[in-house]
Amino acid sequence: MAGLTQDMSPYSLYPVYPVYVVGGGPGGLAVAAALRQRGVRAVVLEKSDALGDSWRRHYDRLRLHTTRRRSSLPGLRLPRRFGRWVARDDLVRYLEKYAEAHELEVVTGVEVTRLVRVGRLWTLHATGGRLLTGRAVVVATGYNHTPHLPRWPGLESYGGELLHASDYRNPAPFAGRDVLVVGAGNTGAELAVDLARGGAARVRLAVRTPPHLVRRSTLGWPAQATAVLVRRLPVRLVDAGARVLARLSVPDLSAHGLPRPAGGLYSRARQGAIPVQDTGRTGLIRAIRSGRVEPVAAVESFDGDTVVLADGTRITPDTVIAATGYRRGLEALAGELGVLDRRGLPRTHGARTADHARGLYFTGFTTPISGTLRELGLDARRIARSIARTAPRPRRAPTATAGRTA
Repeated sequence: MAGLTQDMSPYSLYPVYPVYVVGGGPGGLAVAAALRQRGVRAVVLEKSDALGDSWRRHYDRLRLHTTRRRSSLPGLRLPRRFGRWVARDDLVRYLEKYAEAHELEVVTGVEVTRLVRVGRLWTLHATGGRLLTGRAVVVATGYNHTPHLPRWPGLESYGGELLHASDYRNPAPFAGRDVLVVGAGNTGAELAVDLARGGAARVRLAVRTPPHLVRRSTLGWPAQATAVLVRRLPVRLVDAGARVLARLSVPDLSAHGLPRPAGGLYSRARQGAIPVQDTGRTGLIRAIRSGRVEPVAAVESFDGDTVVLADGTRITPDTVIAATGYRRGLEALAGELGVLDRRGLPRTHGARTADHARGLYFTGFTTPISGTLRELGLDARRIARSIARTAPRPRRAPTATAGRTA
């Protein structure tokens, strides 16, 4: 298969092993392009049949909450015609063009299942019994990898329709139905609004921890721009500023069942709880105030066809959509290497590697308020610089010398 071979340097007796990038999403493609720019061969391994697979499977309504200008990957700008807030399908087209423009080696249909360090090299166990050898490995399989469902009591015997948000595409199948969306992150909020606007008879949003709400844009100024400016400031200072801004720009929805959140915005963001971005006319705030989306208590358990909420309320929706997040799914791949924390997240990211796992890099496993795509681009340059610094120098073959005569 193309892209899974080693090159032989014309000046060396030894093969020049490539860098393998695991994952053909934005992070993986950005790293491969940055490595190619530095003259380092990189092979992208994507388990699906097409790059950007996770983006292709997102819901139809999806648009980036980060601006086009701050979401471009290194070496190719997102086209102006995509608008300020790039749609899902446009981003997929951009990723395809990105790989083509940078002439990246992308091998699809190959899933890497395990990483093993052998001396200074890495062996990748992949589908089809393949054993691939690389001088470095960059894992870019994404933060939202494996759909997660909480272990609610009674779930196994629940008789109603239940699906994870990863299976949701558009509201058409739920027209006229009573739908409960579980989880008030950005995905849950957008699905609830999409359902309400798309003809669902009733939409309730189960909230365990009230989220911080921020306007995606205020008077033309994007929230991302503010996040970039404050990301290095003290956490307490950012929390205090965000609290004041929320009082001025976000109405109190307590009377509608969604109280203001406890804890600071930046404090919670550093723990992975990203603020929910409101898009204005098509956003969650307007949907809640109009009654089209009803916040309710968190799901506590299931009882036959009934959903039991934390406040004791019992409801019987037609459909439950669990926007309950994802797991990283790195345990099988790298769990034996001692590079993951108790949550299954890499202990190091970007250009940093663990001392006992030199040459193993991770990108895309953080949730920065400054924008994931922006940070992936910055990570890519840093990782490429680190790998290029450790590139083996070509070794010339020994030349023959004349033998001495007595």
